[in-house]
Amino acid sequence: MYFRNSYLFIFLLTSLFFAQKGVSQSAHLDFITTTVEQYDSPWAIEFLPDNRILVSEMRGSVKLLNREGSLIDEVNGLPEVAYGGQGGLGDIVLHPSFAKNRLLYLSYAEAGPGKTFGAAVARGKLSLTPSGGALTEVEVIWRQVPKVKGRGHFGHRIVFGPNNYLWISSGERQKFDPAQNMKSNLGKIVRLYGDGSPVEDNPFGSSDLITSQIWSLGHRNPLGLSFGLNGRLWTVEMGPRGGDELNLVRRGSNYGYPVVSNGDHYNGEDIPDHDTRHEYIPPTITWTRVISPSSMMVYDGNEFPQWRGNAFIGGLSSKALVRVDFDGDDAQEAQRFDMGFRVRDVEQGPEGAIWLLEDGRRGSGNLVKLTSRN
Repeated sequence: MYFRNSYLFIFLLTSLFFAQKGVSQSAHLDFITTTVEQYDSPWAIEFLPDNRILVSEMRGSVKLLNREGSLIDEVNGLPEVAYGGQGGLGDIVLHPSFAKNRLLYLSYAEAGPGKTFGAAVARGKLSLTPSGGALTEVEVIWRQVPKVKGRGHFGHRIVFGPNNYLWISSGERQKFDPAQNMKSNLGKIVRLYGDGSPVEDNPFGSSDLITSQIWSLGHRNPLGLSFGLNGRLWTVEMGPRGGDELNLVRRGSNYGYPVVSNGDHYNGEDIPDHDTRHEYIPPTITWTRVISPSSMMVYDGNEFPQWRGNAFIGGLSSKALVRVDFDGDDAQEAQRFDMGFRVRDVEQGPEGAIWLLEDGRRGSGNLVKLTSRN
């Protein structure tokens, strides 16, 4: 067969190779999509210094993969996880000094008395071999307070920022009012030291441990948390019936939920919009029709240099990858890629590829790699 288009010829050859390897590949207008492996209810991706990969599964396991994304083994020694509803094992993040201290941080749903639940963050030392890994010296360093009934809106994304401070997004657990209660850390963004203790100059300094953790309040279910290249912290969160939000997280600010929202309650009851109460910080972007955001990453790699500094947001109901362009403290949706599956997590790989996890709560979820067509 004679091919006038050399790219098509190369693409068909590589597609045949990957099909033989049990990996599927397809071309997109903006990138090549390679489906690598399937996992049981995967939730988060993290990359190790040697380019191997960790993937968390909601039922309570962490898989160790090689740099191509193929399974090596499980990591042993994880804390007990309360799996069900939106709860289970969540985020996994390496300490910035992981090469020296070997600390891995995990967020997860934890059971309490009387069929109550809450998110927790634990850390432990990760020991790795060529064929597997184990977590030791595991300690819980943070918990949602109070534990409540129900298994929704845990939030529990975690990220390290400037000065190695630890930031945690805490959902309001579908209880509404705790997002405005300063004696609860539900519906908040918290800022801590790596050992879980509050940073002394947090905006609500107090003798109360919970109040002293809080950086911002009035959040609903923040499921993406990431720093821009200029050091500004952004969060993306699910609105109620409409009104998904991208927020610039400002020190001591109140984002208004459940007093205001650009969406309404699921029973149809109206929630006043942000522009009716100017004491609350309005979202930088609001989406109605919703995208159902799951995660967020700010890109700084070389695989897609045209997107450096942009944010990528995973969409669940939208089955999309949403690209956001920043302009200082402002932002706008720049592009939306139809992925054809519910995107649970989006992360940048060490060589600049974009990696996605397919939401697998209704079955297995794929690990997907996006690379440039150039």
